[in-house]
Amino acid sequence: MQIRKWEFKDILKISEMEKECFPKEPWSYQMLVSSFQSESFYGVLCEDGGEIIGYGGITVTADSADIDNIAVTEAYRGGGVGTKILKELIKAAKKGGAKKVFLEVRVSNSNAMKLYLKNGFKGVYARTRYYSDGEDGLVMVKEL
Repeated sequence: MQIRKWEFKDILKISEMEKECFPKEPWSYQMLVSSFQSESFYGVLCEDGGEIIGYGGITVTADSADIDNIAVTEAYRGGGVGTKILKELIKAAKKGGAKKVFLEVRVSNSNAMKLYLKNGFKGVYARTRYYSDGEDGLVMVKEL
């Protein structure tokens, strides 16, 4: 497995994975392109045998950063891919001068919460009906 920076040519595959991993509220192709084109965005992906099996993105502004998304294909979940991607994003946040990293996670996504807690994130507060389907979101933060 190899971790590398996103390239523009990867966005179509990432947008397809986005629909598989987040069927309730996937980022559109255009949203991914807009993020990619932002100077404050950093995206990484994980490949196995040339196939993209996971990806993540972070936006770093001033002294804080926001993890935009992390996704791993179903066949590779639980194998450490998400942890590798998260660690790369945190490295990018530190390099960009961030002192804190924030993220939002669906309250039903216990696997993601376990990943974040294991890597030093703490729950800060809930956002009631944060997602378009009415589900609450949990805001988490990690001090760098």
